[in-house]
Amino acid sequence: MPSRSTGTISKSASTLEQIDNPPQKEVVIEPRSGWIAVDWKELYTHRELLLFLIWRDISVRYKQTVLGSAWAVIQPLLLMLIFSLFFGRAVGIEHGPAPYSVFVFAGLIPWSLFSQGFAQSALSLVNQQHLLTKVYFPRLFVPIASACVFLVDLFYSLLIYAVVLAVNQYPPSWTVIFLPPLIILTLLATLSFGITLAALTVFYRDFRHLVPFLVQILMYLSAVIYPAWVIPEKYHPILALNPMFGLATAYRSAILGDGYPWDLSCLAISSVSTVVGFVFSIYYFRRTERAFADFA
Repeated sequence: MPSRSTGTISKSASTLEQIDNPPQKEVVIEPRSGWIAVDWKELYTHRELLLFLIWRDISVRYKQTVLGSAWAVIQPLLLMLIFSLFFGRAVGIEHGPAPYSVFVFAGLIPWSLFSQGFAQSALSLVNQQHLLTKVYFPRLFVPIASACVFLVDLFYSLLIYAVVLAVNQYPPSWTVIFLPPLIILTLLATLSFGITLAALTVFYRDFRHLVPFLVQILMYLSAVIYPAWVIPEKYHPILALNPMFGLATAYRSAILGDGYPWDLSCLAISSVSTVVGFVFSIYYFRRTERAFADFA
């Protein structure tokens, strides 16, 4: 029979062996299911990264171009001239007391931000898919940065529009002070479309072909090249579900004043539609971003 001391030594050796070689545990990491809350603290912590991405996109956009940032000036002027020649003279749309060039430019200010920012934001993840698989960062910054770049163009457009108003001797109304909240709403509307389609385009590449077509359709459904009053008033609440319908009209009312009364009901519907669409877009993005690296 083994002695008590031998049994004690064996037991101690077994205990030491368990300490040196603990039993292995299998850990399985799985993505959370369902809707995921937005980590606002994380977004705030990485705010400098967002500013860097915006600055990078601004620099890349005008790099190796002949005219550089002059494109931000030329594009709205060309659109104003084309629309003025065709719709202002050939078609003869009733546009109120302001010259048609003044009238249409007021609608082009928000539309340029929306159309360009929405299209660029929608394709941002596909165009920069190499970033999705290398290092972790708030992916929401990619479509946001792509859209915010066009705030620079909007600033240029406002400067050009001031010259257009001066040439046509049409002073702006005092209600121009309401432009900042309208610009914020326009950016939110841009992001609501851009972020949603950015997530969809990662999984379904057909959406990249849908984006230019959708921009064209929305331009004719928005009061950009025509005043809202040419459409029967009973259809306004339905059209105002498109954020740009109410916002384009509000820009004219804010800048041109008399002759372009505020349609507060349409603006309210478009504003609610904008906020709801933006909230949905960021939560849908959070729901789907966990699979971006697998499809990128």
